[in-house]
Amino acid sequence: MTALVVLLALPTSWLAVGAVLRWLQRQQILDHPNERSSHRRPTPRGGGLAVTPILLIGLTLLAIDCSSLAGERAVLPACALLLLLSWRDDRASLPAGLRFGLQAVAVAVGILSLPAPMQIFQGLLPLWADRLLGAIAWLWFVNLYNFMDGIDGITVIETSSLAAGFALLGQFIPQSVLLIAVSLGFLRWNWHPAKIFLGDSGSIPLGFLLGWLLLLLAGGGHWAAALILPAYYWADATLTLLRRAVRGEKIWQAHRQHAYQRAVQAGAGHDQVTLTILAINLLLIGAAWWSEAQPWPALGLAVVVTGASLFLFSRFGKQRRAGK
Repeated sequence: MTALVVLLALPTSWLAVGAVLRWLQRQQILDHPNERSSHRRPTPRGGGLAVTPILLIGLTLLAIDCSSLAGERAVLPACALLLLLSWRDDRASLPAGLRFGLQAVAVAVGILSLPAPMQIFQGLLPLWADRLLGAIAWLWFVNLYNFMDGIDGITVIETSSLAAGFALLGQFIPQSVLLIAVSLGFLRWNWHPAKIFLGDSGSIPLGFLLGWLLLLLAGGGHWAAALILPAYYWADATLTLLRRAVRGEKIWQAHRQHAYQRAVQAGAGHDQVTLTILAINLLLIGAAWWSEAQPWPALGLAVVVTGASLFLFSRFGKQRRAGK
């Protein structure tokens, strides 16, 4: 059954997203451009209504057919609840405190479901601290995944890159292939110029699921790879958040201040920036593979790649603005 689930995932995602797109258009559920947007025309938002259920069904079928992953019985229902919450937020914005609180509950449920012998931080901390810091990291990853979903195709590329990295390391292979297949089915509709956006109903559950897999990766001894694979995403999101906090801005509000967004504002196409992030991620996947033998040099390489990427995006923006 595993092979059938994986084979059907891409066409099912493609067809389901098309059906959801038509429904959103009829219902006039659109993301209208504003000063914080990177798009210029009203675009249906809510592709997660197709992507997330397909992923959850596929992961459930994989768990039935092969060995399930640690905490899966708690994580998948919690993800389903986040889908409902996030869809409500797509329709009418919920208070930030309520969103964050319910996300924290979902993360807590997932953390408490992990087996006690699993040490996310490699036994360097007592179990309570290991779980607390793991929960904080997971909760941040859920939100940064949502923050970074700001241009066409970027979340599809990041999800596929992380999944490919897992598979290259020999981890979560059927689940990783499923993630790639469902993402590529969505890519048909989300590549620039996007016909539909994921919305919170896609980016929040995806961040939740991928954050869980990264914790499992670290808990399985692949701690360096768990840091390296999402390095560009967490660096761009974290540095942007810190800058906004220092300036006294409301960090939970939408904005266009990420490095990749500044490149788009300076004139780069969505597809150009997204493909550049794919190239960055391929280098990070290589560094993650290297970390299995040499973790510290591989981490150093990831720092160089990520830092250079942020610098180049920023530099591009400055050069284009100076040329105007």
